[in-house]
Amino acid sequence: MAELRDRKKQQTHDALSQAAIALFLERGFDEVSVADIAAAVDVSKPTLFKYFATKQDLVLYRIADHAGEAARVVKAATGDPVEALRAHFVDGLKRRDPVTGLNDDPEVLAYYRLVFSTPALATRVHEFVAADQAALAAALGTGLKAELTAADLISTQQVLSRRNWTVLSTGITADTQYRTAVAEANQAYRRLTHR
Repeated sequence: MAELRDRKKQQTHDALSQAAIALFLERGFDEVSVADIAAAVDVSKPTLFKYFATKQDLVLYRIADHAGEAARVVKAATGDPVEALRAHFVDGLKRRDPVTGLNDDPEVLAYYRLVFSTPALATRVHEFVAADQAALAAALGTGLKAELTAADLISTQQVLSRRNWTVLSTGITADTQYRTAVAEANQAYRRLTHR
């Protein structure tokens, strides 16, 4: 019984996020109310807020599973943390992981356009990035060096991802951009290794 209840909760959670993103893409983030989203899934506003604390969280739920990812990669690494993060990013490029920016699915491109062009969402993404940076710094050790290294690594990932998304948003395919994306990732992380 508990398993069925959990499955229904997850279905409602996913349905709310999917409906919200579809409405935001169709009408714009600021033009869609929480009531519109709740109505689209046939739930009440209080029910919606049991699942998502803010309107922004309805969108950023899709990237929430990547929260703290860099810190997890470093903790699991047996060698150089910079190399571990480079290899992880390059593997993400190969898999066309949307977080790398190298995914040309029209829905993914539209999603990132929504996130990057909506100030409230961009602000929330910056909060995610700051939390990731703090988690990575803690995984790297303590002190100024760990904080600066974490800032460099997270910024590098953000720049690379944004560059890939920007190129793909002009109509270039992920397959066409792949070799350049890998070369740029290798160059960027090598710069951090040889400082």
